[in-house]
Amino acid sequence: MKIGILLTNIGTPDAPTKASLRRYLSEFLSDSRVVSFPIKFKFIWWLVLNVVILNTRPKKSAQNYAKIWDRIGIGSPLLSIAKLQLQGVKKILLERHENLVFEIGMRYGNPSISSVLNKLRNQDCEKIIVLPLYPQYSNTTTLSTLDVINQVLNNSWAKKPEIIFIEYYCYNDDYIQSLANTVLEHQIKYGKPNKLIISFHGIPQRYIDNGDIYYDHCVGTAKLLAKKLDLNKSDYLFSFQSIFGREPWTKPQTKERLETLACDGVEHIQVICPGFSADCLETLEEIECENRNYFIQSGGRQFSYIPALNDRNDHIEMLSNLISNYL
Repeated sequence: MKIGILLTNIGTPDAPTKASLRRYLSEFLSDSRVVSFPIKFKFIWWLVLNVVILNTRPKKSAQNYAKIWDRIGIGSPLLSIAKLQLQGVKKILLERHENLVFEIGMRYGNPSISSVLNKLRNQDCEKIIVLPLYPQYSNTTTLSTLDVINQVLNNSWAKKPEIIFIEYYCYNDDYIQSLANTVLEHQIKYGKPNKLIISFHGIPQRYIDNGDIYYDHCVGTAKLLAKKLDLNKSDYLFSFQSIFGREPWTKPQTKERLETLACDGVEHIQVICPGFSADCLETLEEIECENRNYFIQSGGRQFSYIPALNDRNDHIEMLSNLISNYL
């Protein structure tokens, strides 16, 4: 029996251009898991999206993507890293198991999840293990991925394969250890900061109030990481970044944390983003550049971003072991 191994992530535009960003943002912001409103407001959102957002935001987003394009490999850093992650996992698992087929798919953009699922079908995979590279579960990411998988299987597979869907791994000890390793290695190079900021991607607070467990997973991750690093409560803070729109989002916000700390005389800050398995726009541009400026302009002196786990050996080993549990 052939078994498919499918790693997925959020996605990326094909190029740092206005046209490419317009296609990408249209797909992303049309997902009802990402932007969820009651039915009576859906037409209003459609108008806002197509008349306002998709005619204004793509240009600015393209400029931001251009700043990080080709920084890691060729093209999108997220996709370049995803390919390295797939290669690493493939190398390890093929030494342990036979008849495995590997693919990487993006929830939005290319390679699409539907296209790689069809590749697995054409190779007669009777079982597919899906690992979304989101350590913390959220309806906006993890469940959205499951949505598109079910849609593809229901629409185009006469004989459906067995699907093993790994929902999250934020409490996995090897994952936490890998995060701790990156912090310790970073501090050997840059010294120990006054504060470690543990920053996660934000989502609307309304989603948490309606039952999304994402906030709890973020808090749990931050506490486990602090414990692994033997930090006191005064040594670290956790927060949320990437706020979009006017409604309340998860708090506290990273930008406000950094500005307040700098104004209070904190000079040295380091930021880690455990929710990102690969560096991307939100880490390389938003955190490393934009949020650095917030801190420095408010009076801070030393700021550094601790890279995502990417294709580190301990991260690849952890992902491989996680998948092996289902083989």
